[in-house]
Amino acid sequence: MKFKAFILSMAFLLVSSIASAFTIDYYNKDSKNYTMEVRSNGSTQKVEFTSSTTGAASIQTSASEVEINTSCGWVKVKNGQKVVIKDGCITVQ
Repeated sequence: MKFKAFILSMAFLLVSSIASAFTIDYYNKDSKNYTMEVRSNGSTQKVEFTSSTTGAASIQTSASEVEINTSCGWVKVKNGQKVVIKDGCITVQ
């Protein structure tokens, strides 16, 4: 019985952590990788955007909007929005 409760608890934690992922779809036009600071709910973390590619970056947060620090300043991005990176700056599509 204890084993079943443990397994159910672990499954719940896994599902809740997946559900709280924030996704940014991006297209990096630059031939340079970027690591940018992301701020949400009062905490910060780093996100890497791979050069010359289309991809998705995941951030562990329950927020519906984050701020990304670029060389052009802070940019607000909502969950699921697509962004384009050009010359180190982000524009939201």
